[in-house]
Amino acid sequence: MNKSIETKLKTHKKINRNLCGEIQRLEDGFVELKFVTAPEMVADSKNLIHGGFIFGAADYAAMAAINEENVVLAASSCRFIAPVKLGDIVDFTAEIKSTEGRKSSVYVIGNVLSTKVFEGEFKTFVTEKHVLELSSLKTKNA
Repeated sequence: MNKSIETKLKTHKKINRNLCGEIQRLEDGFVELKFVTAPEMVADSKNLIHGGFIFGAADYAAMAAINEENVVLAASSCRFIAPVKLGDIVDFTAEIKSTEGRKSSVYVIGNVLSTKVFEGEFKTFVTEKHVLELSSLKTKNA
């Protein structure tokens, strides 16, 4: 990630970019992310990339588009349109489509070259504190 993007990014700073992609462009409410497939992501003998890695990259792009320290995923509706195989590079774009208070809807598209392989809507919520510090989620033994 280039230095100016790294400086502007407020969320998911410790994410493994080898598994979730590298942000190429970061603007208010918009992200371009490059996701390079790797052998660790392969699901079968035909070199199919497991959909969980595709989803993870799309989720990371959505969170970066919101770019708030305490953003969390509340819900998503996604379509896996075409398979992704080892050696493919998926270019994701994520753009905020609507915001109401602390809730936002982010639309994410993933393409391999000119073929759309993924699209989804990610519902996000910005919390006052880190999600693990919210009193409603703490257990008595924590």
